[in-house]
Amino acid sequence: MVFRNVFILSGLVLSLTLILASYAWSGVNWAWLITGPLLLLGIYDLIQNKHTLLKIYPVVGHFRYLFESVRRELQQYFVESDIDGAPISREFRSLAYQRAKKDDDTRAFGTIFDVYRNGYEWVNHSMAPKGCIPANLRIRFGGPDCTRPYEASPLNISAMSYGALSRNAVMALNRGAKFGNFAHNTGEGGISEWHLKYEGDLIWQIGTGYFGCRTPEGKFDSALFAEQAARDVIKMIEIKLSQGAKPGHGGLLPAAKLTEEIARIRMVPMGEDVLSPPRHSAFSSPVELLQFVAELRKLSGGKPVGFKLCPGNRKEFLGVCKAMLETGLLPDFITVDGGEGGTGAAPVELTNSVGMPLRDGLHFVNNALRGIGVRDKIRIIASGKSFSAFHMLRMMALGADTVNSARGMMLALGCIQSRSCNTDKCPTGITTQNPARYKQLDVTDKGVRVANFHHSSIEALAELLSILGKERLEDLEPADIQRRVSQNSVLNYAELYPCIDEGCLLHTDCAPDAWASDWRQATTDRWR
Repeated sequence: MVFRNVFILSGLVLSLTLILASYAWSGVNWAWLITGPLLLLGIYDLIQNKHTLLKIYPVVGHFRYLFESVRRELQQYFVESDIDGAPISREFRSLAYQRAKKDDDTRAFGTIFDVYRNGYEWVNHSMAPKGCIPANLRIRFGGPDCTRPYEASPLNISAMSYGALSRNAVMALNRGAKFGNFAHNTGEGGISEWHLKYEGDLIWQIGTGYFGCRTPEGKFDSALFAEQAARDVIKMIEIKLSQGAKPGHGGLLPAAKLTEEIARIRMVPMGEDVLSPPRHSAFSSPVELLQFVAELRKLSGGKPVGFKLCPGNRKEFLGVCKAMLETGLLPDFITVDGGEGGTGAAPVELTNSVGMPLRDGLHFVNNALRGIGVRDKIRIIASGKSFSAFHMLRMMALGADTVNSARGMMLALGCIQSRSCNTDKCPTGITTQNPARYKQLDVTDKGVRVANFHHSSIEALAELLSILGKERLEDLEPADIQRRVSQNSVLNYAELYPCIDEGCLLHTDCAPDAWASDWRQATTDRWR
């Protein structure tokens, strides 16, 4: 990188100049005593592997850590913000960093939250805590038509493509997944050699561009899919319908981040933005979606297959539910993404104002599956802004079986949320294809940090369950989560997000009033 070379050269020239000048002018002896240590510090920054930011920005990068330490001290003064506001988010970001580094994540002086402010959430502990064992929290994926089920961790890496992420970031995530025995979602950008190097469990995501299994015209290629899906490291297949940050838009990889290798993997031309179509060409109705699920399950040799979406039009998802009843075909899982989810590039209107927020979408999908009597046959994965075990617990109380995290895993890699993902100028080497930047990200160290974050989060989740007097995730109930809705009023999630009766949608005249109209209008042979 030019900056690093200029720093080294200018440091050497300046130090030599000042040392020579000190012999002629005794008044400048102090100068080289200052620049000398700074030069040594810069050299140390360049050869250490713990902090990518310092390798890319020697010496000056230390200011970032100075400001971070001051911010942590001042954190307690920002409790007047909303419970989901920026100061609280910073607290959880700090937690992710600390758990990744195995630093002390305890706090002195109690909560930073204003517990009487609207939106504050908590769980009520039991007077008889139980011993929940983290190893017992794994969840089996695979419905009645699946011959190769997968035992998944409660927390896994959410979809992030190679291209959006650098090769070193992909390798570090997969190395962490292998080390910690959890799954790594490839994102829709296809499977690269960097996904395969450490043999961590993969969830292969198939998007509308069919990258890695497409014809030259961009259509789905079943032979290429079967060849890739046969890999033992691929444990599940996920069909991406939409994602929370840009539902209905399709994926976007800016041309600035497109390398010849990525173009080869995705089977696209160089020099252009890689735009995934907004919808799939392999199917055009709820029934055809389920037939595609069944086809991929067969082509993959019986591995779990599901789909991911950010819920939008209720009638369309209910059409999928009707198609399940009509055909008898079921996905093995459904991943629910929230409208608050993150992305490397998307129009502002989509990131801010399109798609159901995660809790609303999760509640809706869980209830819809309950309503048609298949909830026990289909797993639900929740994806969207999960930093802590309490975030996971909250989603699981609303119906999620497992949780995917992208932001938390990126923070474990060292992401500082500079919001330069789409510019190819990521200062930490995570979301750039510039080798001068991504090569500074140490795969071994960051892989350990990803595994540390996962391990600490699962330990904390088991501890929360124990405190609640529960031994299994299946024992969680919506009533376990409390939320202050006004100064003098508290409601639990069972009251805020009521469940409909099991099987109540099987007979139209039994559908709850809030569901009846959408259920009647839902169709199986078309989306709208």
